[in-house]
Amino acid sequence: MNNFKLINWLVWLALVILWNYSYPEAGPFLDIVVTVMLSILNLVLIKLKKRNNYERRLF
Repeated sequence: MNNFKLINWLVWLALVILWNYSYPEAGPFLDIVVTVMLSILNLVLIKLKKRNNYERRLF
């Protein structure tokens, strides 16, 4: 599970960097909005992975 979290975090970081370089004209507020949205997506993916692992153990 730790590898998944590390990979997920690195993908999140890469997406934030990609966003900042792709849209340099974006203001600070938009940067924060996109970063928060990516963080929420990151948390959702981690929870889905945990739920999937839990369901596999049940069957």
